[in-house]
Amino acid sequence: MIDRRHFLGGALALGASACIPPDQSPIGRLQAELRLIEGKADATLGVCLFDTGTGRSVGINETRRFGHTSSFKLSLAALLLQRHAAGTIDADRRVTWTEADLIFHAPFTKERLGTGATLRELARAAQITSDNPATNILLRALGGPAAMTAFWRSIGDTESRLDRYELGLNEVPPTEFRDTTTPAAMARTVAKIVYGDVLPPTGRAELKGWMIQTESGLRYVRAGLPTDWAAGDKTGFSGMVGDENNFVDIGFAESPAGRAPITWAAYIRTRQPEATMQARADRALAEVGRVIKEFAEPERGLPVIGKLY
Repeated sequence: MIDRRHFLGGALALGASACIPPDQSPIGRLQAELRLIEGKADATLGVCLFDTGTGRSVGINETRRFGHTSSFKLSLAALLLQRHAAGTIDADRRVTWTEADLIFHAPFTKERLGTGATLRELARAAQITSDNPATNILLRALGGPAAMTAFWRSIGDTESRLDRYELGLNEVPPTEFRDTTTPAAMARTVAKIVYGDVLPPTGRAELKGWMIQTESGLRYVRAGLPTDWAAGDKTGFSGMVGDENNFVDIGFAESPAGRAPITWAAYIRTRQPEATMQARADRALAEVGRVIKEFAEPERGLPVIGKLY
């Protein structure tokens, strides 16, 4: 028999919690909007939006681990450009490959099989077209997954890690730790790469240009941003890991009003049938873009919690 005092105590606690109003602060309202997006998508949504000017951020499931899928290719391109600027590797060195290297999704490397390409061209192909053989060839030239992880550690990212090559790195069920990151870590890493001192100005400009040219992002977060904003990103997708599908979009957004740029990292795990999961992910990520616009508006009076640099 349940003790009557315990029953009454629990009922009173439940009643008291029901009387607590939801967080009506600007941050609380944006978090509530993100939770609504997650609920409508019937998925697990991890998001972090980061203000590069003030260091303020907002998100949900920000410290939960998600697989990179192809989104790590942005950091891989940054690693090449960083080493080229430091003089430790020549990004314009030409390399070749064989047909044995042509794994799934090789739009660039298949076309250039006979002539090869420079490391810079491979980085551009990995970022813009998500070419998987280009990614693996470049990753090997830079020292493999361990070198990618070391790059993240060198810029203060203690969460992101890479353990495998394409295509194996896409096998990331919810319990997997390998080849993962967190939204909070990656939103800040994007900020450091695109707006910090990780790259010299010429390298930042080149990489931003590649991100803007990445057309796969036009259907995700960028679809929800105002058309007069400058934005670029890197997307990723892995299908049917068990019964899950994973969608990723990381990037930057700049309003024409001269406000500080916003970087974002957004991850969705869905369990819907294949016929509906893509549409749900598209809508959810586009709605994240709408929240970015709200987050960037200074008139909302969001608190300053420290600067990035």
